[in-house]
Amino acid sequence: MKKEELVPVIDFCLYHNAEPEFINSLREYELIEITLVEDQAYLHPDHLPRLEKLVRLYYDLDINIQGIDVINNLLERMESMKQEMVVLKNRIQLSDDIWNAPVE
Repeated sequence: MKKEELVPVIDFCLYHNAEPEFINSLREYELIEITLVEDQAYLHPDHLPRLEKLVRLYYDLDINIQGIDVINNLLERMESMKQEMVVLKNRIQLSDDIWNAPVE
């Protein structure tokens, strides 16, 4: 990805009134990825919505980093379970379609 497409961490922090130390803590807990280019920290634009959610959890709801980590893990599990449910529903529907197909 080109440097021009990345978002500087300092700009994100200024815009969201977040501390760079908080962003670094999220990186240490492997909750976000930071790209270093010429000793500057950058964020991938696709990761911004998730990071904004983490910022709200921390600053608006006063949840600490450990709590955010737990919440993040639970949300990831829920998303995985949702995807599995869709697959299973599709299999059931396919099975129903096959068994209920008219016989010629």
